[in-house]
Order: sequence, then C-alpha cells, then structure tokens
Amino acid sequence: MLQSVQTLLGDVCTMEYASKCDLNHTAPREAFNAMAQNGWLGLIAPESFGGAAGSPTDLALLLEETGHHFEELGLWLFRNFTYGCYAVLKHGTEEQKQRIVPRTAKGELSFAFALSEPDSGSDAAALRTRAFADGDGFIINGRKQWTSGMDISDYVLLALRTNDLGKKQLGISTFLVDTKLPGIEVRKIPTLGQHAIGTTEVTFTDVWVSNTAVLGQLDHGWAVCEDTLRYERLCLSAVRIGAARRAFEYALDYAKTRHQFGKPIGSFQVTQHKFADMKVMLDTSFTMIRRYAWLMENGKAERADTAVIKYYIGESYKTIADMCLQILGGYGYSMEYPMQRFFRDSRLATIGGGTSEIQKNIIAATLGL
Repeated sequence: MLQSVQTLLGDVCTMEYASKCDLNHTAPREAFNAMAQNGWLGLIAPESFGGAAGSPTDLALLLEETGHHFEELGLWLFRNFTYGCYAVLKHGTEEQKQRIVPRTAKGELSFAFALSEPDSGSDAAALRTRAFADGDGFIINGRKQWTSGMDISDYVLLALRTNDLGKKQLGISTFLVDTKLPGIEVRKIPTLGQHAIGTTEVTFTDVWVSNTAVLGQLDHGWAVCEDTLRYERLCLSAVRIGAARRAFEYALDYAKTRHQFGKPIGSFQVTQHKFADMKVMLDTSFTMIRRYAWLMENGKAERADTAVIKYYIGESYKTIADMCLQILGGYGYSMEYPMQRFFRDSRLATIGGGTSEIQKNIIAATLGL
C-alpha cells in the first residue's frame, strides 16, 4: 500500500507543486483527482459502496504519507473520509448512505464541517446558529466561523441549534447541507498558513433544507459531533505528523550539506541534540497514532485518548517545525524556501480542532481533577 501511494504522490504532489499551491492560494485539485482516480478516496468505504473496507490503521498510514507530501492535500482527504464517509456510514439513513458514500468514495463529492461560530469556539456546544422546523423541512439562519474548505465542498456537515432543552449539549442537531443552496454566503478568511485551501466564514440566511438532510437523531446531534471529532483526531494527527516528518527530513538533509566553520552544521552538538529531540517526538507520535488506531478498531478509544493524541502531536508538530526553521537560519525564514510553510501551517495544530489548553483540561478532568 505505502509504496503505491508514495509512487503516486511522488509524481503528482512534489514539494514544488505544494509550494506552488501555497503561493498561489489554489487547492491541490490535480493531486486530489489523481488520488480519487486511483481509488484511494474509497479506502474506508465498504466494498458494497465501491470502497476497500480499510481500517483506521490503513487510513492513518495513507494520511501520514499524504501529509508527508502536502499537509493541505491530506486535510482535504481527511474531511472526505471523516464527514463524507465515516459520519454518514455511522449515523446516516440508508438513503443517505446510498446517495452520498459511493460518490464520496469516487472523489465526486467534497465535504466540510461547520461547528465553530464567532461566539463559540472552545465552548463549541454554545452554538446559536438555528434550524427552525418549516413544513417537511427546516429553515437555517446564523453564521459559522473557521469552516475550512467550504468554498471547494459540495456538502457541509452542519451543527445547528434545533431546540432549547436546558443543557447546552441537548437540542443540537447535525445536518448534511448542500453548499450551493440559496442563502449561503461564503467568505474566505485570510490566515497565516493553510493558504492552498484555507478556511472560511459562512452566513446562512433563510436556507431551506428538507427533513432528509438531518444526520442522526434530531436534538441529539452532539453525540454525532463528538463521535466525528474522535475520528477526526486520528486523521488530523496522521496528516500533521507526516508533515512534521517531511520538515525533519528537509532540515536533516540541509544540516548534512550546509557547511560553516569548515564542516557540516550537523556535526555540531547543539544541532545534533535538536535532531535527537525531534526524532524522539516523531517516533513517539507514530507509536501513539498506531495505538489510537487500534483503540478505534476495537471500540476502546476514550475521551482522554482523543485529547492526549491531539495535544501531543499538535505540540510536537509545532515544535519540530520551529526547530527545523532555526536550523536553516535565514534560509528557513526566507519565503523562497519551503520551511516557512511548515512553520506557518504547524501553528494551527495547537489551535484548530480544539486548542492545546482545552485538551489539557479534558485530560485533567478524566483524572478526576
């Protein structure tokens, strides 16, 4: 499997291609289409839906390698796997599965996820964007923030307030919404990194959807969100540690060939210790991902496990990118070399999808503190 993916990505997603997408703010559609045409978008879908029935471990391996070539391509794939396949297969009706999963497996559909709002980020369950019942459907009004990939997606998995039932986690429902419906306005948000695909702000004004758009049980969509985020943790971690490995390899090659004071900078102990620290972080991260994938395969992944892997790998990626840039010195700081992209992109790893501070809160809470 890995050799096949490596060969394909080596052809369609080179370092130069990734840099071009980043510089021009264009999605890596050619690489995405090549992955779809070679069947990789169907990795986790059942064979009856045109997929390969792959396991979480298989998915982690694929996304690590994709992230190694281009993080944003890996993030695009992860959204399809998580929201278009996993969420629909786990919580969807038979009609939803038949309508969506086969096309997602072929790469004909792309997906985004809309949870955060201008006033509900870390406190995600405090969302206020609403869906009001209207005949045989719902009318949606409100605004979502940090909806990454919305402008290149066909569907968005949307978390909405459908009722007020006291506890804020109750009364939330999840909807699969066509992104081209009237009343949806998408605005790209300029960001420090993630330039190829990036993120958006989405406004919903009297957007009507039918009852068939509801994913899961009405008013109990928070369970869908938590389950989907649990799967997301595996995908994000795999993509990001793949990108961290690429930054590490780039800096290692530089340290072996860059000479100062008459010898390679990699021969200096201060540089060697940086690489030793990064090697430990990488190996630990890969082991954690394998363990987490095993837990998911056996239905044993707990809330603490999701927080631990999100926290450690996000912080490790950020630290590795920072160390690698320091090793390259001025060349790392230059926009003419790719290390600055790893540095910029890695900074989101400790913020997006749940900040490191929130993950530590969760870990502490599970210890009874």
